[in-house]
Amino acid sequence: MSLMIYLNNAATSWPKPSSVCEAVQACLMDTPASQFRGGSAILKKDTEERCREKLGKLLGIHAHDRIFFTSGATESLNTVLCGLDYGEEGRGILATQTEHNSVLRPLMNQPVFKKHPVTIISCLENGAVTRNALEKGLKEAMENTGKNPSALIVNHCSNVTGYVQDMKLIGNFARENNLLLLVDVSQSAGCIPVDADSWRADGVIFTGHKSLLGIQGTGGFFIRKGLELKPLKYGGTGRNSQQLTYEDGDYEYEVGTQNLPGIRALLAGVEFVLETGVDRIKEKEERMMKLLYEGLGKIPGVQVYGSFAECKGPVMSLNFQGLKSSDAAYILENGYEITVRAGLHCSPLIHEAMGTKNSGTVRVSVSWFTKEEEILAFLEAAGQIAVSLRGAD
Repeated sequence: MSLMIYLNNAATSWPKPSSVCEAVQACLMDTPASQFRGGSAILKKDTEERCREKLGKLLGIHAHDRIFFTSGATESLNTVLCGLDYGEEGRGILATQTEHNSVLRPLMNQPVFKKHPVTIISCLENGAVTRNALEKGLKEAMENTGKNPSALIVNHCSNVTGYVQDMKLIGNFARENNLLLLVDVSQSAGCIPVDADSWRADGVIFTGHKSLLGIQGTGGFFIRKGLELKPLKYGGTGRNSQQLTYEDGDYEYEVGTQNLPGIRALLAGVEFVLETGVDRIKEKEERMMKLLYEGLGKIPGVQVYGSFAECKGPVMSLNFQGLKSSDAAYILENGYEITVRAGLHCSPLIHEAMGTKNSGTVRVSVSWFTKEEEILAFLEAAGQIAVSLRGAD
């Protein structure tokens, strides 16, 4: 067993529950089975359907049959953002400053958005999106186009600061202004309560390899029934193979050979989360984060972005005065065997609000499996690095 301390769970959670590893192995050992393909009855209820049901329970989605699997949040976001009908030309899209590049890059590069301008909703330094910022962004969009925007996309939990958005506020704002509400729960699903139905979300995007405790290459999206969503991909589905065109918009979103080992792993991860309890996971991770915030607050020369009172997700950003974030991460990994992440974390716009767009930050993130002694070891290492930097001055 490695002695490495892993504090990069916001990228990919590790370790995984043993049940997840066993699920992959079992799937590879079993006779292959694909949904709708062939007459085999290897599973009484296929893996995809069981995983949809469990995800629906975890994410607060009653219509779990509207959950579709992809290779991850990036494919999901491209499918949803580029496939939606935003109405007449000129109706824009609102996106927050906290968004990941899997949102920002489709919005900035796909041809569909040349007809639907994007307005960025500003956030506070800690990542919070306020009512005033939403109203200001809406007004700006309407002044620029003369038309009401059609959609709002929001990152539920920042992967940079750990700030968790007030979804009641944002959901109310979306309904009041007749906006489609799309929510990226990649960083929150599995460790922070998600209730998509109560938010009245029109679309929800998730990934499998973070706090859902699955493996890389898994994820998916929910899209409300009645929304027209043109797929990015077409191909075999195993049913109604004579149909070659989808003239009535009766689209299918799971084409080609599905990643069944990944979905089996995702099912095991979601079951682990449900059995453990999201509230229990959240409580433990908050305890670890409180230790981090309190400990780092006592170390001169360490700047922490946000506070425990404001940022309730299992991720935080910091910097050492006089040290590049990339150098700090290198020292932690090679000098102390502690894995963190440095840089902009694929979310460049929030760093403008934080004042770190040129330097980035050191990101520390925990999981259900993070131990208190690992947090204390990180704090000791951070203290030693800070002392050495003061000595260098």
